[in-house]
Formats: sequence, structure tokens, C-alpha cells
Amino acid sequence: MSFSIALAGNPNSGKTTLFNALTGSNQKVGNWPGVTVDKKEGKLKGHKDIIIEDLPGIYSLSPYTMEEVVSRRYLIKEKPDLIVNLVDGSNLIRNLYLTSQLLELGIPTIIALNMMDIVKANGDYVDRRRLSELLGVEVVEIIANREDGLDDLKKAILKAKDVKSYPHPLHFSPDMERGLSEIRTLFSDSINEDFARFYSIKAFEDDKEMIKDLDLSEKDLGELEKIRQKFRDLNDDDVESIITTERYDALSNIEENVLKRKPFKRTRTDKIDDIVTSKYLGLPIFALVMFVIYYLSIATVGTFATDAVNGFFEETFAPFVGELLASIDVNEAVIGLVTDGIIGGVGAVLGFLPQMVVLFTLLSLLEDIGYMSRVAFVMDKVFRSFGLSGKSFIPIMISTGCGVPGIQASRTIENDRDRRITIMTATFMPCSAKLPVIAMISGAFFASNQALITFSFYMIGIASVIVSGLILKKFKTFASKPAPFVMELPEYHMPRPKSVIRDVYSEAESYVKRAGSIILLSTVIIWFLSNFSFSLQMVGGRPEDSILAKLGSLLALVFRPLGFGSWQASVATISGFVAKENVVSTLGVLLNTSIDQASSTSLLGGFNLIIGDSLAGYSFLLFNMLCMPCFAAVGAIKTEMNDMKWTLATVGYQMGFAYVLSLIVYNLGRFFQYGSMDLMVVFGFIMLIVMVYLIFRKDHYKMEEAYSLT
Repeated sequence: MSFSIALAGNPNSGKTTLFNALTGSNQKVGNWPGVTVDKKEGKLKGHKDIIIEDLPGIYSLSPYTMEEVVSRRYLIKEKPDLIVNLVDGSNLIRNLYLTSQLLELGIPTIIALNMMDIVKANGDYVDRRRLSELLGVEVVEIIANREDGLDDLKKAILKAKDVKSYPHPLHFSPDMERGLSEIRTLFSDSINEDFARFYSIKAFEDDKEMIKDLDLSEKDLGELEKIRQKFRDLNDDDVESIITTERYDALSNIEENVLKRKPFKRTRTDKIDDIVTSKYLGLPIFALVMFVIYYLSIATVGTFATDAVNGFFEETFAPFVGELLASIDVNEAVIGLVTDGIIGGVGAVLGFLPQMVVLFTLLSLLEDIGYMSRVAFVMDKVFRSFGLSGKSFIPIMISTGCGVPGIQASRTIENDRDRRITIMTATFMPCSAKLPVIAMISGAFFASNQALITFSFYMIGIASVIVSGLILKKFKTFASKPAPFVMELPEYHMPRPKSVIRDVYSEAESYVKRAGSIILLSTVIIWFLSNFSFSLQMVGGRPEDSILAKLGSLLALVFRPLGFGSWQASVATISGFVAKENVVSTLGVLLNTSIDQASSTSLLGGFNLIIGDSLAGYSFLLFNMLCMPCFAAVGAIKTEMNDMKWTLATVGYQMGFAYVLSLIVYNLGRFFQYGSMDLMVVFGFIMLIVMVYLIFRKDHYKMEEAYSLT
């Protein structure tokens, strides 16, 4: 018989690190039943009968976010055998707020007191034994990122499996305890007695979802409201605030008993934050950091390795395979498929893996030392100044890795209108699948300024989110007051090699898997369509007669106003809707090259035949970065929106925004760079005027919405 454990804790408390340490690689990832919040399940290493469910990171068991709803539903409906509550010892009372609610469930609990190295470094002391006595639970000190104390935690888990001990819920004021006792008499014995206190408190808070479970009569509901009103009158406050005050009063008493603080002294983290989160330096430092990251990964360190890999595929591996197949009399068409299609297409994508690894490593280092949390804090100020929710930046930041989890992260935004805007704009950021496209085109057209061009698309992504917010917020459908954004800023610490290596390996593995699956299939299809006519005859040296050329020529008319109206560029763009890396693999197949900068002169000539000039090349990049994301991301949009009309509206907005912006940049660029003046230049100016009007027009709904939400 299995023994179930729920792993619960605040965001940024080290929960994922602990889960990985306890379960190793023995994990199963999916979604919680009925919702799309990630579900991670694993088995305790060495104990196949002990199942650990990693609950989403939450601050409370109130129904404010989907994560809190999911966690509460699991704890009540599934009732695990044990809760392991991860508590950040360096932020004790804030973390114990969730603990206080977990204890009210009456489920055996162990507190894993994490980050004790930071506690000691700050000169503080937590009396673990006294905390254990006050809460009636086992308290184990750990340092999850070093795996210190994990043996003690495992022993406590095995002990709890054999000997059940129940926690001591916080004791509130005498008046509140009497009120909760009165509420308890109102609901029947159908509720598990272990949950009685939890339900009593939730009924007092007027938690509609929990009250439904109590099945109270109209008379009992009336009595419940009388109890609430008595406390409202007594405290001159709402019921949720009253309970919150009771909790913090009780936690303050615990703090006095268990926590001894060193006399206040500014820490290293405080001093660093004075600079990196300052009003005037925060944004410039963030921009400089991101530029350096892209410079190192795209233009210098990563480029050397990428050129070497691309050269290997193009100059060594493909010719070797071709000669080998020819020596055994393999059909010429098959040789072309393998060398030009598979190796040319997949190799073009894999060639950029070294750059991606450097980028993943640098971003993981920033995340691990604690800087990326500061970026969210800095950008919160920027977003809120434009009427957007600061919470939107977390999904946007996640989207720089992959749009799918970025879109899924929007579910933490309580306001539906803010959440929709975030979903509609999160994929404007250059994800890891888009970066090979940027590296390829920028390397061919802007070799001397490659890092600057790549960095510009990161800034364009953020600017596009802000501009979209300014435009959409002025329509009644999206008008709302920005939701407050609260998050913990962890202490700075040295990067953890094991954690960084794990993250980089996971990202690189995902990149390679895409190259070996969907991109492989796509390159085979692209090769076939570009080498055969509708009569299924090989076109040889006449690619314009191929199926792909005929179909692409029709699409080219749509993109001609953007400067890249050739069938090759159009086909590459459309193939990117399946997976953005397909833009690289498609061009690799059509050009029979992996875009090695060592031969940039010949490659630039090849690109000029397709796209035209550097301005058109930039327009090509701009459209492909901002248009509809890959099908997987569109699927995530459909899941999160839960509405096909909103999904289609999102895709339509993304395509329209990308098209208009690319049209403006290309045609106005022609006017200012070459003095060109034609109908499309005039249309570009008109589109620019329309966009400026939409950004700066009067917001007729701002005051109305702000009032309705207060």
C-alpha cells in the first residue's frame, strides 16, 4: 500500500530543488485533473511505495489563484498521509502563514526548515525544538540546494509513516475561538472532523466554495452571517482581514519564542539591491546585462562553436554520407533527401545548439543567483506605469525560454482581462526556438552588429507587450485596474553548479528532441516539395518548377509589402508556424547551407536572392518574431483561454500586429534610407499614424473600471 506525501511551500522557497533531491529522476509530469496547472509526481529515492506530490508554489489556501485552488482541492479531497511543508527559514513568519493553514487540516505534517545557511549567515537563530513544540510537528533543518539535512528529513518521513502525530493549529483570541466554536455547531458531522477547524475558519471568511461543501440550511446560513456581522462590528473590518490579523498575532507570539535576530545590519543583498533595483539604474543595468548575455552567446563564445558544428555538417558530414551512399549505388533522390533534406535541414538547426547552450547557461546562472527576481521587481514598476499588471512580466520572462510554459504561467494573474492581455502578448518575446532564426539572419545580414541586432529583439518584445497593453487597455473588453504584484526576493547566493547543469541539460535536451522529431519530419516534407513538381518529377536545377515554389509564389504576394516577397522566404515563414526552428531548417534545405559565418560572402549573396537587402532581412526577422507562435503555443493559448473565439482573436491580433509593424519598419526604412516614395511608403506612414493614435487616444474606461474594482 502506497504512502502519499504532499510537498507544499511558498514560491521561491526551494521546493523544486527539494522535490528533485528527494525523487531524483524518478518523476512523472502532467496536469492536475480538470486544470492545466503542472502536476509533478515522484517516488522517494529507495522507497517505491512512498509517492510525493509536488503542489504548486502558493502563499495561502485561499481561492485567489488556480494554484491555490488546485492545492486546496488536492489536500481536502485526496487527503495525503503526510504534508512536508517547506519553509524558508530566512523569511520565517511570512512562510509560516501558509503553515498555519496547513496545520488546520489536521493532516500529519513535517516542517522542512530550508535556507538555514542564509539564516546563519545573517547572524540569526531559529529554535527548531521550540518551534516543534509550539506547532506539534517535526521540524527538520535542511539546505536543499546542498542536500544538507536530507537524510534527517527522510528519517522523519519514514517515522511519520509508522507513527502518526497530529499538529497543533494556531490558537486565536478567546473571542475568535468562541466564534469558531459556534460556527462548528452549524454544520453536520458529514465533514471529516480533522477538517472541522479549517472549514469553520473558511465559513467565517465567507469562502463560497468551502461553504458549498457544508450544505447549510437557510437558517444556518443566516446564523453564520450573524456571527460574521458581530465580528465586523466589533473590529470595524472585513472578515478576511480579521482572520489575517488573528493569524499574524499568533505567529508574532511564535516568532518571539523561536527566532532570535542579530541586531539589524545591512546585508550584502541589501547593498546590491540598492543598485540593481534602484529607480534610475535598475532598467539600464537590466538592459546591459541582457546585451552582454546575447553578445557572449550569439556573437562571440557561442559563435565559434556554432561555426565549427555548422562547418562539420556542411563540409564534412554531408559530403561523407553522400559519397558513402553513392558508393553502394543508392538512388540519387534518396542521397539528396539524406544530404540536402535531413542533414541540411536538421543540421542547420543543430548547428546553433552551442549558442543555445551558452545562452541557457547564462540565463540559468542569473536565475540561480537571484537576479531574475529583481528583474521582475524592476519591470513591475515599468508595467504598472503603463497600466499593465506587474504579474504579467513573470509569464513574459518565462516565454524567453519557451512560449508554452510562459502562457501557462499567466494563470497566476487573478484578473481575467490582464490575464488575456498577457496570453496575447507573452510570445512576442524571443524564445529559444526563435533565437536560431535571429542568429541565422543576423549573421548573414548584420555580422558586425549581430549581438546588437539580437538584443534589439529582446527589447522589441518587451516594447511590443507594453504597446499592446496601451492599445488594448483602452477597449472596454480589456479595461481594468492593474492587480497588485507581490513576490519574495530571495537572498543572493553563489550559483549551484548541479542546479545550473540540470537546467541547461533539460533545455538542450528539449531543443535536440525537437530537431529530431517535428523538425526532421518538416525538413523531409520541405525537401520533397522543393525537389518535385506536381507531376512527381524531380525538378533538378529548376527549383521554380517545384510544388513548393508554385504554392510559395501565391503566399509571396502577401509578404511582398514587407520586403520579402520571394517564395522561399514565404515558405520558410509559414513553416515556422509548426515550429519556429523550421525557418532555419527550411532555409537550410532551400539554400543547401547551414549559414556558416566563415563563408558569409557567398551566403549573403544567397540570401539577397531571397530577401533583397538588410532592411528586408530585418523586416523578415521582425515578422517572424512577433507573428503567431508555433502550434504547440497556440494549443496552450486555447487551453488557457478555454474559448476558441478568444484563441482565434489572439492569433489574429498577433498576426496583424506583426504584419503592421513589419510593414511600417520596412517601408519607412526605405523612405529614410533610400528616399523611396511609393504607395506602400504612404500606406506605411498611415499605419504609423493609426498606431500612434491607438496608443495615445483617451482612455474612456479607466476611471469607470478603477472605481468598479475598488
